[in-house]
Amino acid sequence: QVQLVESGGGLVQPGGSLRLSCAASGIIFKIYAMGWYRQAPGKQRELVARITSGGNTNYADSVKGRFTISRDNAKNTVYLQMNSLKPEETAVYYCNADASTLSGYRDYWGQGTQVTVSS
Repeated sequence: QVQLVESGGGLVQPGGSLRLSCAASGIIFKIYAMGWYRQAPGKQRELVARITSGGNTNYADSVKGRFTISRDNAKNTVYLQMNSLKPEETAVYYCNADASTLSGYRDYWGQGTQVTVSS
């Protein structure tokens, strides 16, 4: 099993910044892609950004140029730097990881961290 623990969420004013972190733990053979998704009230969960083990990234069009995803493979940790936040980006942000363990290959989800953008 893989446990993903997110941190860094909170309340921020429009135009402000937050940095989310997600650390993976457990008996892990390899973590492949890691990513961040978000789900606003009444909406479906959507991809925010994703990064492969080799560092290739992709972003939702709505966050390009404002958000940056990065990872520290030695620490099994992925980060999301969010700048110029907008009220409509208020959501629960979830960490995701594709990993191989003793149980095989599958994807894992964190519990989520609330991000509220409001004045």
